[in-house]
Amino acid sequence: MKQASFLDYLQHEKRYSQHTLTAYKSDLAQFFEYIETVSGLTSVQEVGHTHIRSWGVYLLQNKNTTTRTVTRKFSTLKTYFNFLQRGEHIEKNPMLKVTAPKVGKRLPVYIKEENIKRLFSDVKFEEGYSGARNRMILDLLYSTGMRRGELTALQVGDLNFHENQIKVLGKGNKERIIPISFDLRKRLQAYLTTRTEEYPDTDLSGLFLTDKGKPMYSGYVYNVVKRYLSKVSTVEQRSPHVLRHSFATHLSDHGADLNAVKELLGHSSLAATQVYTHNSIERLKEIYQQAHPKGKGTDS
Repeated sequence: MKQASFLDYLQHEKRYSQHTLTAYKSDLAQFFEYIETVSGLTSVQEVGHTHIRSWGVYLLQNKNTTTRTVTRKFSTLKTYFNFLQRGEHIEKNPMLKVTAPKVGKRLPVYIKEENIKRLFSDVKFEEGYSGARNRMILDLLYSTGMRRGELTALQVGDLNFHENQIKVLGKGNKERIIPISFDLRKRLQAYLTTRTEEYPDTDLSGLFLTDKGKPMYSGYVYNVVKRYLSKVSTVEQRSPHVLRHSFATHLSDHGADLNAVKELLGHSSLAATQVYTHNSIERLKEIYQQAHPKGKGTDS
């Protein structure tokens, strides 16, 4: 059903990350398994809007599936059927008659500043390269706000200590420059020394290596972050993206210009960045309610 050519298009023309490609592939496989099992369809030309709506209802019957998840899966189908229509593989796009379920606004989950401080001051990391690497992974994610895929793609040559900056390859293969502090530069230099001592003969240029000296991969980073955040926070989400949210939220809390935060995060539009101002407003409300005499609605 042209899935292979569609994924090839996303990878080579749209330059989507491997993480996004995996999600698209999974969504399509799940959808076609459903319509083949339930409706007996074997051709993409047979798919109509009723089949897609039926799939959406089926997904929402599962308590573990949120409206946000269904909306994302519908977005996959919309992109897929647009691709087929442009290639004249189908006459009509069935997604034109499908409306995604409404999704309520959800504020980004983030780690409180005091817990971030505990992470780097109180938590003990392993001895040797493993501990230095794990700490540096957490440090870079929080200090720069970069995405997990951007971190795993980092090369030693992307570090510019002379200019105190890092070159990052973001979504759509768009490069951006992230400034780093003098202290972070020193920590990176110390990490590189440990890396060289552990793997003096490696010819790999990736900044981070596994314990076996192999290239770093996405799942490894996720597990490292989840393990260490569990030591300092009880938030349900403890992924690398939570550190990205924390980076942006803490910048906003301390009065950073929204456009500057946008550039640091590599967002294509300001709308994607504005959500972090809501986090700051919610924090101000909490402070007001806790500290102001009339914050709790009393007259005393």
